[in-house]
Amino acid sequence: MMDGFDLDSALVCEGIVGDGCGGGRVFFVEDEKLFAYDSLTKERMELLADLKGAISICKSACIISIELESETIEFDLSTLSKVSI
Repeated sequence: MMDGFDLDSALVCEGIVGDGCGGGRVFFVEDEKLFAYDSLTKERMELLADLKGAISICKSACIISIELESETIEFDLSTLSKVSI
């Protein structure tokens, strides 16, 4: 548990310091939206909406991959935009 987040949940992932964008933040899906939570400021920011049927998320460098029931979406933290795959 980190700041109330279950890091073992499929809809939560942690940005590791030094692996690219978002180090030290927690990324999670809640109410069909992707959020970033900053443990230093205790603030959360909405990054992406309309994530119907989210199954899991993971982060590699600056890309967050969100697996939905119907597709996989990639979100680029360096541009704060959805990436075509």
